[in-house]
Amino acid sequence: MYGLISKIDALPGQRDALGAILMEGTQAMPGCLSYVIATDPADANALWVTEVWDTQASHKASLSLPAVQAAIAKGRAMIAGFSSRVETVPIGGHGV
Repeated sequence: MYGLISKIDALPGQRDALGAILMEGTQAMPGCLSYVIATDPADANALWVTEVWDTQASHKASLSLPAVQAAIAKGRAMIAGFSSRVETVPIGGHGV
């Protein structure tokens, strides 16, 4: 398995709109076992995205899906930056 945990910093006031875009553009991604978007209670502009994939190749392939490309294009202007990104190797757990 392949995991990815990312912190996305939205522009002020854009976090909720960006979260909605990420949720709508990531519904059907082959190989995706879990895709969770969460707000950060300590940072009004931050989103955490936690992903679990069957393989790293599936994650890479998802970036070329039309729905994902549309979400990236729509949300790009709302992103101030990425302050954290960690690759993981999930070993299991509830929901995986």
